[in-house]
Amino acid sequence: MEFLFIASAHFMALLSPGPDFFLIMQTTLRLKLRYAFAVCAGIAAANGVYLILAVAGLEAVKQMKALMLFLQYGGSAYLVYIGILLLCAPMRPLDLGEAVGIMHVQNLKRQFIVGLMSGILNPKNAIFYLSLFTAMVSPRTSFTIRSLYGFWMVGVVLTWDMGIALLIGHRRIKNHLGRWLFRIEKFSGVALTCFGLLLAIR
Repeated sequence: MEFLFIASAHFMALLSPGPDFFLIMQTTLRLKLRYAFAVCAGIAAANGVYLILAVAGLEAVKQMKALMLFLQYGGSAYLVYIGILLLCAPMRPLDLGEAVGIMHVQNLKRQFIVGLMSGILNPKNAIFYLSLFTAMVSPRTSFTIRSLYGFWMVGVVLTWDMGIALLIGHRRIKNHLGRWLFRIEKFSGVALTCFGLLLAIR
């Protein structure tokens, strides 16, 4: 029963589109699918870091004000930076062959880092997982079971994000979205910039 509550809360959180969604969408539209998967893997790895803390029972991390402030303002600056890159990007065809800016570098390691930074610098991830394990996991639940919860959630994040990439990367959908790519990039830039600014003032 405990697992069902945790899995349901986690999945409901995934349904809400956030910065990760826009990063995955941009990468999928501009680059080959393997680069979008690298971003997904980076996002899942970042979730894994916070899940390790949550599984280990380090609820005290929430009380580390300096760390939380760093995550808040560092994450805000990163999202605003990515948003401005998209807002300043010129109109380019969908089948662009050359890399333009960090968002479109055809390098698996670089795209993994983009996804990792997006997840690590989002304090909502830290707060969500720490709160989830504090509120829903019984102190009597063994470390092994808590670890299995963590592995499950990382797997779900990776599968969900890769599913989004696969959907957007489908030839028909990608070609259809490609007609609106310039507007999509600007909308994504505005959304990411707003996410970053809201994160800074909260």
